[in-house]
Amino acid sequence: MTTVLVLDDDFYVGQLHCRYVNEVPGFRALEPVRDLRTARTVLADEEVDLLLADYVLPDGNGVELVRETEVDAAVLSAVADPHIVRSALRAGALTYIVKPFEADALQGFLRRYSRYRRYWERDKVDQPGLERLLRSLHDVASAGSGPARGAGSSTTGRILSALESASGPITAVEVAEAVGTSRATAQRHLAKLAESRAVTVTLQYGSTGRPEHLYGTS
Repeated sequence: MTTVLVLDDDFYVGQLHCRYVNEVPGFRALEPVRDLRTARTVLADEEVDLLLADYVLPDGNGVELVRETEVDAAVLSAVADPHIVRSALRAGALTYIVKPFEADALQGFLRRYSRYRRYWERDKVDQPGLERLLRSLHDVASAGSGPARGAGSSTTGRILSALESASGPITAVEVAEAVGTSRATAQRHLAKLAESRAVTVTLQYGSTGRPEHLYGTS
């Protein structure tokens, strides 16, 4: 389970972002905090995996905290000044999401971040895999994130969630059953995800000798 700390000076916005986080399988939001002092206390006392920080705060700005902590972080802010955005990325933020945004914008990032976290569990990295990882982290199309784009994006997001929740690679039939769609629809979305390298595809040979495609997340 990935533990997330939301830092936002607006109590209701913080609660809303926590709800977005909790709707993504595998993620759990702590109670949101509203200032740097409290955030530093929570980071010191709790096992936090990801920090979602606002920029404008009553006792400073979120980039300060991103810069000083070793916890993975993203900045969620209405401040759209390019110099501020660049400073956040230079400080170590994995991404910068401009408010206001739809739930899919944050949830899509969380799904991509889930794959990003799993990548570091391997013994060593390789250049092609690292390049795919970095592209995937910022490729919003690969995870159906961003503003609502209709049923296609919703289905893509559900398919990715099903793959991430599975104990290992699964078939298109199993994906279709998990998300409540037809096999043809599942295969169509899986093909697009495989093309963008958002999912991996392997072959499994059965007793009949015909290979079966298995899908998973990298």
